[in-house]
Amino acid sequence: MHNLKSQPVTSIDVWKTWFPLALSWLMMGIELPLLSAVVARLANPEVNLGAYGGVVFPLSLLIEAPIIMLLTASTKLSRDLASYKKLWLFMMIAGGGLSALHLLVAVTPLFDLLVGGLLGVESDILEASRLGMIIMTPWTWAIAHRRFNQGVLIRFGHSRTVTWGTITRLFAVVSVLFICHAMAKRVGQPELGIIAATAAVSAGVVIEAIYIAWKVRPIVRDILPTARSNEPPLNRKRFLTFYIPLALSPLLGLAAQPMLTAGISRMPSPTESLAILPALNGFTFLFRSISLAFLEVVVALVERPGGYTALRRFAWQAALGVFCLQLLIVASPLANGWFGTVSGLNTNLAKLASQAVWAALTLAAFGFGSSFFQGLLVYSHSTRSVTESVAMFLVVIVAGLTVGAHGDWLAGAIFAYIIYSLGQAAQFGWLYHRSRPDRQALGQAE
Repeated sequence: MHNLKSQPVTSIDVWKTWFPLALSWLMMGIELPLLSAVVARLANPEVNLGAYGGVVFPLSLLIEAPIIMLLTASTKLSRDLASYKKLWLFMMIAGGGLSALHLLVAVTPLFDLLVGGLLGVESDILEASRLGMIIMTPWTWAIAHRRFNQGVLIRFGHSRTVTWGTITRLFAVVSVLFICHAMAKRVGQPELGIIAATAAVSAGVVIEAIYIAWKVRPIVRDILPTARSNEPPLNRKRFLTFYIPLALSPLLGLAAQPMLTAGISRMPSPTESLAILPALNGFTFLFRSISLAFLEVVVALVERPGGYTALRRFAWQAALGVFCLQLLIVASPLANGWFGTVSGLNTNLAKLASQAVWAALTLAAFGFGSSFFQGLLVYSHSTRSVTESVAMFLVVIVAGLTVGAHGDWLAGAIFAYIIYSLGQAAQFGWLYHRSRPDRQALGQAE
């Protein structure tokens, strides 16, 4: 893509860049429903589903949050070999340090303090969660390595390779789940569900990281040494000024996940609500994932002529389309069939999930708008505004969950999703406000 910056962006260019990335995110979105479906059919499904969806997955995400935005940073900043090497060193240090933190949390009394004390998780779910956290140790470093190299691939026009990497990940996940499901008939271990989920996810991200590292080698060897940029050289100060606010955004945002667990644990039907979280998160992520892919598309294309107009048009069309599609599914028997048949939840849990999912209808649509505005702010290096928007989101989450935990309102999952949707709406509004100067400048330039 480094030799295409002078060419105008068309709708076809947006689709060609977005579709492979959206497909990749969509396949990752399939992962959680797949895990839920298998774990729901093994021993102690409510405990193991609650452990993975309510503790292990959100806590692992929170620990890896500082390196999540490496994908965006690499897409924007990996413009030559010198910049690539500096980003690579940061990735190795951050990934290794956060992996050590993950293991420290998993094997020390800190886990009991956080999960048992702060989150208020029940003892049976607590012990299953501890085992899952240990198995998930390779997760953070593998994701740091993968996302860094994916950004290089996207910047230089190889977004399809990202999709193939996700296919290798999904193949590894399915293989591990198949083995664990086959073992269930011979092994009656009650923790097999959490073992299956975390082993599958860990194997998947490691395999994908290895594949992406292999595929990025020709770019590092042949293209980056001759690539040139008009931007100032990347130094430590410029990188940290750009990246720290960007890294704080997912850190603050993912803090909402354990907060949701803590809030749900103090609301009506806590065990049932935690048990349906993996299925609920998996279903909603299938739609939200394709909007998350749009952020890197904006970062990669907005600097080209006509990019702003084409990206804005695509964002609104995609938001309307995904909202209508999700409404069609949620309002029909398909939703109950998904949670009951595909996810393997029993009748009561499937009914609760079908009710809670109504509160998530706006998440994907707002996601396209938020990705568009964030991409504009990243382009102008106004990453602090992105952090501010997540802070707004978090304020709404904390206030809403505090109200929910002190009243007998609704089942925890339903109330939590309502608050989550309100928080995302607040974040969208702030991004819209803060990106106004960038939208005006880009609109006038075109």
